[in-house]
Amino acid sequence: MALLEVRGESAGYAENVVLSDLNFSIDPGERVALVGESGAGKSTLLRMIYDRCSDFAALVPQNLGLVQALTVFHNVYMGRLHDRSLIRNFRNLLWPRGEDASEVEDVLKMLRLEEKLFSNVGELSGGQQQRTAVGRALYNPGKLFIADEPVSSVDEHQAKQILETISREKETVVVAMHDRALAIDYCDRLIGIKGGRVTIDEPSAGMKPGELDELYRVSDE
Repeated sequence: MALLEVRGESAGYAENVVLSDLNFSIDPGERVALVGESGAGKSTLLRMIYDRCSDFAALVPQNLGLVQALTVFHNVYMGRLHDRSLIRNFRNLLWPRGEDASEVEDVLKMLRLEEKLFSNVGELSGGQQQRTAVGRALYNPGKLFIADEPVSSVDEHQAKQILETISREKETVVVAMHDRALAIDYCDRLIGIKGGRVTIDEPSAGMKPGELDELYRVSDE
């Protein structure tokens, strides 16, 4: 049974329609990459998917959504705020419980960020902040991982490690990615967006980055 099925729908914001005639489904266990030029509507489609699946999904938005004045621990812990009691959450804000700090540290170890556990997020580099946001989503119990360019601020080696960690820890993954080669290598299905529509929805196996050139080619019209 599909996690999400969309048939003949549109997506956008306010009164603006960004994507039309959407027809796709997301099945459990899939790793799906959304590809297309900047402004094509990848973020809009991610938001639509998250809105429909928020009860069992974890999100890494493009703006990361971190609280700069709080520590890495506090930002990652937010991934389970809704699962914990008000008293427990308040206590962790003032004096983190050893058990919860250990859980968060285990997540950060997978991202090679454990030494920043109690560093303020505002003191981190862009790549470290991005890994913190990924850590928050990994700590979230949701089985569906949704992310908007989750490895854009790290080097290629780190990007591969992070994507492998996400794949190992989460059952189903939907990510928007600008790196076509990485999207093909990491995901088993590509959804390509151009001109307000999905123009590609194919398995990535055997695909070459050049086969996606049409998504980035400027029309002569």
